[in-house]
Amino acid sequence: MKKNKILPAEENSGPLMADVADLAGVAISTVSRALANPGRVNAKTRAKIAAAAEKLGYTPNAMARNLRIGKSNIIMIVLPGSLHHGASQIIPQVLQSINQALIQNGYNLMIANLDRDETSERHILNLAFGGTVRGAIILSSKLPEVAGRSLAEAGLPIVSLLLDMSDASVPSVVTNDRGAVAEAARMLIARGHERFFYIAGPSDNYHDIERFSGLVDAFHETGLDPASITRSGGVLSYQHGFEAGKHAVEDFTQLAVKPTAVIAESDDMAISFISGVQARGWRIPEDLSVISFDGSPVCEYCHPPLSTIEQPVEVMGKTAVEILMQRMSEGADEVPTRMIIPSRLIMRKSVGPAAKANNSC
Repeated sequence: MKKNKILPAEENSGPLMADVADLAGVAISTVSRALANPGRVNAKTRAKIAAAAEKLGYTPNAMARNLRIGKSNIIMIVLPGSLHHGASQIIPQVLQSINQALIQNGYNLMIANLDRDETSERHILNLAFGGTVRGAIILSSKLPEVAGRSLAEAGLPIVSLLLDMSDASVPSVVTNDRGAVAEAARMLIARGHERFFYIAGPSDNYHDIERFSGLVDAFHETGLDPASITRSGGVLSYQHGFEAGKHAVEDFTQLAVKPTAVIAESDDMAISFISGVQARGWRIPEDLSVISFDGSPVCEYCHPPLSTIEQPVEVMGKTAVEILMQRMSEGADEVPTRMIIPSRLIMRKSVGPAAKANNSC
């Protein structure tokens, strides 16, 4: 199994970790270990590294203070972006799970940002390089990077949640996006559905690639032509899921031959889509079966109740914290870089057998 590896930065907007190591007379790996696991470096060496960092202006004073006392009890979580435009319903569940697990381990949670603009990215990096935080969990987004300075070079233990960054040696906790959608699609195909309408997230996004690939896999496995899949969307972010669902209604309405099954990349997309097509005369599930992804509690109270692929967010959040704790206490070499926790399909009344496409509405 692949192990973690943190590479030193080649470029930076200021002094580098290598400069601190040279001035302190220690190896770069020792500086990195002192930043990530202060308790694993003796007090004399920590003091030398802290003094060198302060002299070079490598980080603010908070980093030096944490090196001297050997600990920090704040864990930073980096969100994918603004939450005020109909963000995925599961984010509060993820945050609650992570927060509970951190409290049990004696740590406090800091939400580092609500936007991912350059100012916010720079603030996140200042927190990380400044020693304010002990570790970081990145939620469904890439590592912050500004002016050649990346969170990967801050010497912090980092875990990615809901996005696979194991190829970059970042331990990742993910679900089986591709396999879960393939299973749902096979179930719909077994019920007679052969034409599908897919409401996509942002193109080239990890989840979009994995989930759409799962649908295509199911078509190949059952001998259907993927050309019978119509994609809608691919532009708006997941934070604008409700809007993506509304746009999908317009795309669906314009189709000459209507699909009988819909798979949406998020619950938000499916909820607004169902509302829109029902207002225009289509019946769920008599004319159209709908399945979404996330497993938000609100799906149970939709009309009709929405079938959804439920992500095990509580288990995933706790697992991310467990891996982070392992990295802080045991070092990177003992931690696997990828953990897959399967999702499950919750069947409700939004799914039925295929009927002849209703093209007259």
